[in-house]
Amino acid sequence: MLARVWSASIVGIDAVKVGVEVDVSGGLPGIVVLGLPDSAIQESKERVKATLKNAGFAFPMRKIVINLTPADLRKEGPSFDLPISIGILAASEQVNADLLGDYLFLGEVSLDGSLRPVAGVLPIAATAQKMGITGLIVPADNAQEAAVVQGLAVYGCKNLSEVVDFLNNPGLYKPVQLNETEELPHSFYSGADLKDVKGQAHGRRALEIAAAGGHNLVFVGPPGSGKTMLARRLPGILPPLEFFESLEVTRIHSVAGLLKNRGSLVRDRPFRSPHHSASGPSLVGGGSFPRPGEISLAHRGILFLDELTEFKRDVLEFLRQPLEDGYVTISRTKQSVMFPAQFTLVASTNPCPCGFYGDTIQQCTCSPRQREQYWAKLSGPLMDRIDLQVAVNRLKPEEITQQPTGEASISVAKRVQQARDRATNRFQKEPNLRCNAQMQSSHLQKWCKLDDASRNLLEAAIRKLGLSARASDRILKVARTIADLAGEDELKANHVAEAIQYRTIDRMQ
Repeated sequence: MLARVWSASIVGIDAVKVGVEVDVSGGLPGIVVLGLPDSAIQESKERVKATLKNAGFAFPMRKIVINLTPADLRKEGPSFDLPISIGILAASEQVNADLLGDYLFLGEVSLDGSLRPVAGVLPIAATAQKMGITGLIVPADNAQEAAVVQGLAVYGCKNLSEVVDFLNNPGLYKPVQLNETEELPHSFYSGADLKDVKGQAHGRRALEIAAAGGHNLVFVGPPGSGKTMLARRLPGILPPLEFFESLEVTRIHSVAGLLKNRGSLVRDRPFRSPHHSASGPSLVGGGSFPRPGEISLAHRGILFLDELTEFKRDVLEFLRQPLEDGYVTISRTKQSVMFPAQFTLVASTNPCPCGFYGDTIQQCTCSPRQREQYWAKLSGPLMDRIDLQVAVNRLKPEEITQQPTGEASISVAKRVQQARDRATNRFQKEPNLRCNAQMQSSHLQKWCKLDDASRNLLEAAIRKLGLSARASDRILKVARTIADLAGEDELKANHVAEAIQYRTIDRMQ
């Protein structure tokens, strides 16, 4: 007998509907899986066989052919365990097959019949809803994640027996309900607080500007000056994720398999901090079945690169296109996938190999040649894309011993939110703009008009610092954010002057 069960496969951060056709017929007992399955699906043959027996079902000792359609799409992962199991039961007439065409099945099965959570449920649920599927049958641990999608009945089951009972008696089960308002954050980030930072007024100001405008930021200073401590407090002053942003972030994390047993939505802005030994593919994504890398996992959040100059130069060059376009495209022989990557880059680095160039206490032991080679790892085009370049000095002894007197993160976050609201009102007719850092040249001409004093100041900086056209545009974007924080509509010379000072280590030697 032939049975067809619906499932889905992940391509990038989207999903493709997959038909699981199971034919049980005469012949030598055995299982054959067709349709470009990966090794995890091939292993499911023995896993499903043992599961059905241990769960109290009869495994047909006949020839079983399983075909995954479309046949030219590569399939991967253990999420096909459940649809294959249900297909075998339906083809051997052990379960009611009337509802199979209305539901989509996902889940990994254990040998005792229990269902384990799988990755990529949210994008699959979104695809099922668009295709008119009535409902989704998933492991209980994935139910809240799938229930985020409106208009789709989601049923979470703990084991294979529950799935069979649902198909035989659907009226006894109710779909999972999700209250969106309970899933979104209601308060500011409660992690590391700016009030614990001693001194570093210049660095704190740079963090506020970066948060208000979504600007990329790099701290340069000697060891122990507080670069990493400052960077790790940036999430605490960022505005909370809006619901559509939370959906975007959750979708990426779902595909990456980072949502198992974590509820439905990602509530906080991501903060990703890869080690400096990270490879290019781990940063931008890749693999034979392309998966998102660190820059996509940082979408709508922060990508923190500690010890920036310790990263390989070719790895850092991978960042140039995502920083400019907000997405990364990964091409393979048979497919090309695009991952979103609108993140704020925050980095820290020492000023030289020994770390003490320009320090007022400890003398630098590096030669000019060594410092030149050290900074050569950071290309000019990459530095052009970093809006705020801030020198962080070592604290003075009296600053170290005194009690912290800085402003708390929650107070700074309120000013950041006000500045973001001003930008949102300005971008009402530009739905693709979310912050000042995303403005293009046409937007700068409209919202960053300069008076004579500001224009002369910017021209002088371009000549003296040798800035590129891209760097000058970045200055205007930062100046626009500074004006928003001050509650002013027009750019003034003092806004431009403050923005210029954040470019003074553009090519530090």
